[in-house]
Amino acid sequence: MEKREVKFSLVFRDMWQSAGKYVPRVDQLVKVAPAIIRMGCFDRVETNGGGFEQVNLLFGENPNNAVRQWTKPFHEAGIQTHMLDRALNGLRMSPVPADVRRLFYKVKKAQGTDITRTFCGLNDIRNIAPSIRYAKEAGMISQCSLCITHSPIHTVDYYVDMARQLIDLGCDEICLKDMAGIGRPETLGKICAGIKAYKKDIIVQYHSHAGPGFNMASILEVCKNGCDYVDTAVAPLAWGTGHADILAVQAMLKDAGFKVKEINMAAYMEVRSQIQEMMDDFLGLYCNPLNRINNSLLIAPGLPGGMMGSLMADLETNLESLNKWKAKHGQAELTQDELLVKLFDEVAYIWPKVGYPCLVTPFSQYVKNLALMNVIQMEKGKERWSMIADDIWDMILGKAGRLPGEVAPELKALAEAQGRKFSDTDPQANYPDELDKYRQMMAEKGWDTGQDDEELFEYAMHPSQYEAYKSGKAKQDFLADLQKRREAAAAPVGAGSAPAQPSTVTVTVNGQSYKVDIAYGEQAAPAQTSAAPTAQPAAATGEGEDIPAPLEGKFYRVKNTEETPKQPGDRVKAGDILGYIEAMKTYNAIRAEFDGTITAILVNSGDAVEEDDVIMKIAKQ
Repeated sequence: MEKREVKFSLVFRDMWQSAGKYVPRVDQLVKVAPAIIRMGCFDRVETNGGGFEQVNLLFGENPNNAVRQWTKPFHEAGIQTHMLDRALNGLRMSPVPADVRRLFYKVKKAQGTDITRTFCGLNDIRNIAPSIRYAKEAGMISQCSLCITHSPIHTVDYYVDMARQLIDLGCDEICLKDMAGIGRPETLGKICAGIKAYKKDIIVQYHSHAGPGFNMASILEVCKNGCDYVDTAVAPLAWGTGHADILAVQAMLKDAGFKVKEINMAAYMEVRSQIQEMMDDFLGLYCNPLNRINNSLLIAPGLPGGMMGSLMADLETNLESLNKWKAKHGQAELTQDELLVKLFDEVAYIWPKVGYPCLVTPFSQYVKNLALMNVIQMEKGKERWSMIADDIWDMILGKAGRLPGEVAPELKALAEAQGRKFSDTDPQANYPDELDKYRQMMAEKGWDTGQDDEELFEYAMHPSQYEAYKSGKAKQDFLADLQKRREAAAAPVGAGSAPAQPSTVTVTVNGQSYKVDIAYGEQAAPAQTSAAPTAQPAAATGEGEDIPAPLEGKFYRVKNTEETPKQPGDRVKAGDILGYIEAMKTYNAIRAEFDGTITAILVNSGDAVEEDDVIMKIAKQ
């Protein structure tokens, strides 16, 4: 009897996102591609997705150019490329209009992406169905995901029924997206068998993270039940909160009697070496050591491996801010481990209360952010649920899709007290088309919409990040932060990380050089450039009550083009939105607590602020 073949995919993008904040530059990607191809064992490579494209913008690199260059060598070698797609949310954390979603597939197909892996963190078929249609219209392979988690609601029958609906809608493949690695092996095997029983020739791909410790057993179990492709990684970015190493998976399946491709070990070692070089260059400065080890504490909160890189970075920032507050109030500081355990406990506590959304982007971030805000607020003696971002409310209220479970009575009561309404309409109907608006804005700015309208797509998908990229501010901020991290890493043990005097880096943006002064500690101030000065705040003086930042992050006067920024002289009423603090990928509204007139706005849009920094002054009326 002929052995059944199992094929391998390298999740190169997700490897980096599971380890830290950034992914390699395009020159590094193009350099490593030939060695990946020479390994000879991969039929697919994950080349791009939401996190990939946004972080390219964050460090000042055009993601459209990066995707075109990165997919090209794999196409030439006959290796398929695939990417992540967040259904209603496209490539971002918030919902996307239908016309932008449709353009997304046309652009990515033109750039060289073969397969789109669509997922909805609520497993709401209504959010996924348009993506199947748009992908097929663009000539892409539509792979639809079952977001795997472990709860009383998420049973074998639940997932097999979901797969049946997606297959009936016309998807080409099914992905078992075990994004936290907490799927139990026996259950996953039954799900895979159920899918194959419904449609024998449907391709099934398994994606899992290693962190909690189940995934090698899970890989073997799904393959025994008909799985066709398995996602794998390459050391030194294997295991930990990442994925199983290709060497171990290949050897295990070969011993189990499956037909698998051999691995060119010389090429494997070259890829491994290049990954280490990338980490030594700058990427390692953004990889928390805790993400390099497995941790069965992840079983209870079920947080996905793909967000652990950003989670640990957020945790550092929030711990520093919280401990400043504790020192100011004469309280004992927390360690990172203590805060992490409190966070995990709070996630496990609130997850059922917010209706069991699958903990995958963006809902994993929403639940994590809500849990972390609860922990921080309670550490300060405040009430649980005292700070809930609007995007999180949209999830709770059903505006982003139908939650698998019931929302807790205490949250329903809080929503009613705040005048918020629950919804069960098609989520896409809440977000009207916007491409014409962005096309007009680009024309007014003199910006080209790009080959295949790819720049138009990028602007409409990531407005604030794209504007920061175009202005050079993204690269300026990234290099300033990188310099700070390098200074800290180079400081002798026990020495302060801040230099005695500000240092300077030279930033080159589109051929124009800028000198950027960087200050640290108490001297810290927003970086300025002589060629592209940052706009000054609307006013620097004023009478009235101080309006402090409620948390650390970046201050924005608006979060989209539909809003009009507040100005000095504007009258506001209690409850009006004054601006936003963007923290942990969500915009947290700052609301007026009393009626009055804005007399001063003390920080620029996009500036970093610390908790309790005064951002405005309002004269009471």
